[in-house]
Amino acid sequence: MFSYRHAFHAGNHADVLKHTVLIAVLEHLLEKDTALTVVDTHAGAGLYRLDGDYAGTSGEAAEGVLRLLAADPPDAPPMPEALARYVALVREFNPKGGARVYPGSPFITQHLLRDHDKLKLYELHPTDARTLAANIAQLDAGRRIAVLSEDGFGSATKFLPPPSRRALVLCDPSYEIKSDYGRVLDFVGGAFKRFATGTYAVWYPIIPRPEAHDLPRRLKTMATKAGKPWLHATLTVKSSKIITDTAGEKHRPGLPASGMFLINPPYTLKAQLEAALPQMAQRLAQDRHATSSLEAGG
Repeated sequence: MFSYRHAFHAGNHADVLKHTVLIAVLEHLLEKDTALTVVDTHAGAGLYRLDGDYAGTSGEAAEGVLRLLAADPPDAPPMPEALARYVALVREFNPKGGARVYPGSPFITQHLLRDHDKLKLYELHPTDARTLAANIAQLDAGRRIAVLSEDGFGSATKFLPPPSRRALVLCDPSYEIKSDYGRVLDFVGGAFKRFATGTYAVWYPIIPRPEAHDLPRRLKTMATKAGKPWLHATLTVKSSKIITDTAGEKHRPGLPASGMFLINPPYTLKAQLEAALPQMAQRLAQDRHATSSLEAGG
């Protein structure tokens, strides 16, 4: 249950998609003066060292955020606004240059929130929960940020609706356990019944598993039945087919693609992602199968 550690995957292509979307959503929601509550159901450790043992072992950041941080050739097209804002924010966590530190969703969110906003962070993994609490303690954020070493699926809905009736809920479990797909649907369904006007953002891996393909379809049905707008973005960087090497050994590739499904997204998000996703796929491509998609409804 506790085998997954996001430190191995920090800054990979899935993080690029997830955090580009997160920043764009937050910046729109924060245009209003009214307080915003953000609930992060699977917060992780909050901050990650890209030059540390975990990230260095996987090397996934080299195929993700580090590509975007590298200098572009003079004739390269400018980055679309949403992608450029993501890159700029990562650079803000590395003021001396380079990319030693990668901010997870808790620190991206905290970096953008105002003094009167609230952040509720859930993390059940005992080591990551302790690391997250220690990292947050350095911010001296007082009661604005709560770190809860609990199951986000089980109790995050208690903060909904918030007093201001404005909230963003981010749900991105590891999906290492097959039941996570069903638990995401149950959680979002329950939260949506309590607070139908909140913004819900669900990240998921696109892998050869029926549950992974069923999840966005069922979220779409949930939003459509409720008469709420939805947005579904995907990023594919390589083929998902099993590869056979010259010695005849079969290798299953790492994560080939991921998606973000949003209910009640900002009306500005679709145009931002229409510009950002194709360039994201081009810049992060690992083979000729790299592509992106964007659907909207409601």
